[in-house]
Amino acid sequence: MPPSAGAAPADLRISAVDDGVVTITIARPEARNALRHQTMIELADAITAADRDEAVRCIVLAGGEKAFAAGADIAEMIALDGPALEQHPRTEAWRRIWASGCPMVAAVEGLALGGGCELVLSCDIAIAGSGARFGQPEITLGWMPGAGGTQRLARSAGKSVAMQLVLTGDPIDAAAALRSGMVSEMVAAGDALARATAIARRIASQPRAATRLARHAVLLAFETPLADGVQAEQASFRALASSDERHRRMRAFLERPR
Repeated sequence: MPPSAGAAPADLRISAVDDGVVTITIARPEARNALRHQTMIELADAITAADRDEAVRCIVLAGGEKAFAAGADIAEMIALDGPALEQHPRTEAWRRIWASGCPMVAAVEGLALGGGCELVLSCDIAIAGSGARFGQPEITLGWMPGAGGTQRLARSAGKSVAMQLVLTGDPIDAAAALRSGMVSEMVAAGDALARATAIARRIASQPRAATRLARHAVLLAFETPLADGVQAEQASFRALASSDERHRRMRAFLERPR
């Protein structure tokens, strides 16, 4: 059942905002953090709320020690056909997650499979513990990725790696994910959250408007022709030229002791 309006999330732990960072942790260890419908709706609600909170400048998305998220809940998914999925709250939850303008850093330990891998790919930066494993096993069930997996994998890891993951269903380890560009850093097992939080705090220390516009500009590189992307970049560059925060920081830079 979907969560009741205003109810505390059952499948997540959400931290208080700390230095501009909020940490959202998937907490269904008994199910290897499988992304049931309720989990997806709660994630969308939490990310949307963080995106709207002026105090939040970066989100850390985490899972557990053994599983970031081991995919969708198959017992729920088997009951949904194509027409049902098209209008399902789960589908809308993914759209709401992708619509957020707040930078997101994934801290990945253990399994990130299926929808869990797609959730990592939906983040802007991903840090992997050395024991993490990434995969899109949907093909083994007669299905295929349906939450951006084919598109984001090809853009981040390239055609060959994406095809191998999608068409075989076999996972890759953290070292291979690092080589392919799926993650930006690999750290010792158990250290992904600490490193992701450090990066998030560094992002949060920057001006909110600038990080959001810069993030949007980078994402456009995957969605538009080069000329259109550069035009959008220049528009944001000019918009930030009039910001008080830009003037304050530049003045402080010029006035610093030498």
